[in-house]
Amino acid sequence: MNYSIALVPGDGIGPDVVAQATEVLDAAGDKFGHVFNYVELEAGGCAIDHTGEPLPPETLEAAKQCDALLLGAVGGPKWETLPGNLRPERALLGLRAGLGVYANLRPAALLPQLWSACPLKDEVLAADNPPGTGGFDLLIVRELTGGIYFGKRGRSDDGNSAFDTETYSKVEIERVLRIAYAAAEVRRKKLCMVDKANVLESSRLWRELTQALSREYPHIETSYMYVDNCAMQLVRSPGQFDVIVTSNLFGDILSDEASVITGSIGMLASASLGDPASAPGQKGPRGIYEPIHGSAPDIAGRDIANPLAAILSAAMMLRYSFGLETEALAIEAAVNAVLDAGLRTADIAGRGDPGGTERIVGTREMGAAVLKALLGEG
Repeated sequence: MNYSIALVPGDGIGPDVVAQATEVLDAAGDKFGHVFNYVELEAGGCAIDHTGEPLPPETLEAAKQCDALLLGAVGGPKWETLPGNLRPERALLGLRAGLGVYANLRPAALLPQLWSACPLKDEVLAADNPPGTGGFDLLIVRELTGGIYFGKRGRSDDGNSAFDTETYSKVEIERVLRIAYAAAEVRRKKLCMVDKANVLESSRLWRELTQALSREYPHIETSYMYVDNCAMQLVRSPGQFDVIVTSNLFGDILSDEASVITGSIGMLASASLGDPASAPGQKGPRGIYEPIHGSAPDIAGRDIANPLAAILSAAMMLRYSFGLETEALAIEAAVNAVLDAGLRTADIAGRGDPGGTERIVGTREMGAAVLKALLGEG
């Protein structure tokens, strides 16, 4: 099979990690009989430098013609003084809207190899799992196109006050709930809807729709939690969660918190998905796949960045957009193999190495090691 992939390396370490992800993708293609054709596009700060805008129209149009999009990172201090509509991050919002993605899936798992990298105490982790056996494994499903990030906003005429409005429609809420329930179906069949229904009217709508929809999924345990309690529970007992589904703002905050307790933000992938009908001929929806880390311009080009989140994002792309589960599992197994062998980039180095087998490697060597493990050459 042939697949077209829009590549948006972006800024900072984005090009460094995307380069390793594409090499692993090509190796998977060779191994399993697929061809991945790449269309490299500009968005973010580099696009501002070259065109004056964060998301050139030609970038969006080209991305729409591809089967999926793999993104590195955008932004950096260089562009922080620009007005809001010209900031690099506007490219992300434009790509999400233009490609029709509305659900962000962020898995957060504590791998056995990185047990001691977790900032939580061993007794907290042991409450849910024996020490060193894998910790927690949860998935946060975040709504992407509604809520306070897209509601009406402004400032008073005298400049003494400002406002941002949280608005949600039933359609926006129900479609992301269905994606969350579908994820729970193939996991541990537990779903927790996080809101602030004791205060916010929009949260009460979320809760009402979840209660109604849960009747279609009687075999899935549905629970509800206020966002402030959820933030506490993530550091008190993360193993209690399977799938968390929540609004744009709450999901943004909780998913970053969940990333920290895995040991390194450089390990975490994400997928942003839309309606499967938007990608006829594919087994899954067109999606945007990206590591959740930032652009880290201070280490760009220095062969330091951890490429594993980008590589794992590519695996998510194979799974969700192309329906290539075997290929996705092979990449994930290769990542586990290099961690088992003690290879570590700087962000995960010096931890979890009781046997003294750890070896610190750079971006390119880590990518090459995953490629060799995937091809059985390690």
